Amino acid sequence: MSTAPALDPAHTALLVMDYQPAIILAALPEGGEREALLGRVEGAIADVRAGGGTIAYVRVGFTEADWDAIPAANKSFAPLAQYRVMHHEDPAAFVHERLAPQDGDIVVRKIRHGGMSTTDLDQQLRGRGITTLVVSGITTSGAVLSTVIDAADRDYRLYVLSDGVADPDTEAHDVLLRQVLPSRAHIIDTSELPALLRAG
Repeated sequence: MSTAPALDPAHTALLVMDYQPAIILAALPEGGEREALLGRVEGAIADVRAGGGTIAYVRVGFTEADWDAIPAANKSFAPLAQYRVMHHEDPAAFVHERLAPQDGDIVVRKIRHGGMSTTDLDQQLRGRGITTLVVSGITTSGAVLSTVIDAADRDYRLYVLSDGVADPDTEAHDVLLRQVLPSRAHIIDTSELPALLRAG
C-alpha cells in the first residue's frame, strides 16, 4: 500500500500531457507498450472522473507566429520551427482519441516543454480550487520534468504516475523517477489511484 497522502478529489487534477499521436509515435516503440501505456492513462482518467476530480490536458501545438518567434538558439524547439512540425490544427497534434477531452475538462496548448510556462493552466487550476496535481505525460525528461519542477515552485502537492509517464531514453526515465522527481513529488502508479481517491 502506498505511503502517499490521500487525494481530495475536489482539489485534485490529473494532468494528461503530450499524449498526441505525433509524440507517442516518436517517443515509444511500436506494439504492446504503447497500447498498454494508453490503457493505463485511460484508466487513470476514468478513476479521477469517477472520484469527482478534474482532468487537465496539455498539448503541444504551434501557429505560424509561434514558429517564427522561436530563436535558433533554442536547441529543443528550433528544429520544430525549421521543419514546421506540430501545427496546432494538424490531427497528429490533437489529444489521442482514446484519451479525448470531455466537456468541462481543462485543455491548454503550449509551445515549450512545461505545461504552465506558456499557458494559463496555473490560473485555470487555481480558479477551480486545485491544489494537487497527478502527473502523466510524455516525455519524462521533457514535459514531465519541466512541469513538475515548475509546479513544485508554485506550491502544488504533486504525484507522478510512474506507469503513466514514458521516455524514449529508459535510463533517463529511471533516474528521474528514482532520484530526481521524488524530491518534489510522491511517486505512485495507476493501480494506487482509486484507493488514494477514496481515502480522501
